[in-house]
Amino acid sequence: MSAFHCRLCPRQCGVLRESEVASCHSGGEIRVARAALHHWEEPPISGHKGSGAVFFSGCPLGCLYCQNREISSGELPGWAVSPEELSGIFFRLADEGAHNINLVTPTHYAHKIRQALLLRKPPVPVVYNTSGYERVEVLKSLEGLVDVYLPDYKYAEASLARDLSGAEDYPETALQAIREMVRQAGPPVYGEDGLMKRGVLIRHLILPGHTKNSIAALERIAREFPGIPVSLMAQYTPWGLAKAPGGIPGYPELSRPITRRELQKVQEALFDLGLDGFVQSRKAMGEEFIPAFS
Repeated sequence: MSAFHCRLCPRQCGVLRESEVASCHSGGEIRVARAALHHWEEPPISGHKGSGAVFFSGCPLGCLYCQNREISSGELPGWAVSPEELSGIFFRLADEGAHNINLVTPTHYAHKIRQALLLRKPPVPVVYNTSGYERVEVLKSLEGLVDVYLPDYKYAEASLARDLSGAEDYPETALQAIREMVRQAGPPVYGEDGLMKRGVLIRHLILPGHTKNSIAALERIAREFPGIPVSLMAQYTPWGLAKAPGGIPGYPELSRPITRRELQKVQEALFDLGLDGFVQSRKAMGEEFIPAFS
């Protein structure tokens, strides 16, 4: 068996995953932090029964304010699974009534997730729920296996992406990735039950004090992806370094939630640009909306 020097994400660290830990904090095994029905996604994803969410440990992006930092960095929690066992998890969730299989932060395990999906295609749509920081070549390897793409478009400002996620290339890299997702899946296709069966839905999280970044991100989405809906998320909750004493150096504003005025300003831009989609209520802020991983 040939050695696997990892180049799955745009960082392309080249680490030998079987014996070393990569920049995403992951080794050679798939690690799952949680696999359960999840009711807090957009209505066409969660429906009334829930989305079959598989939260993977580790993350290639590593945002300093990450609400899932408990499972995305450091010594990763969860349990190791083989592609065969992962396939079994998919079918268990489908048997429990999941409307879809929701792969949450799958990028750094994409090669093994592909193996699991090739063993047996789940009987419900497969959702690729990602930060948007993806390599086009890796996405192409998933064509025909993923039905719904659910990417973030976090940053239009390269300096913000550099400071908060160590990824100055994020704005352009994510745009290229989303172009490939749209090529594969196109605009949303809904079933009679109102659930997404295929297509792309782009998410954007509003960061406190950075409405200019949000509006610029929406402008890019409107220009690049007409007909693709946007989910505007207001759920930002100070977490990780943002919650620590002193907060994130240089970004004290990230130690608070977004204000009603900030949400209103970005929401107005969404409507002015003619974008369709969803606007999350500020009521979704708070630690009670962060999944329990223990």
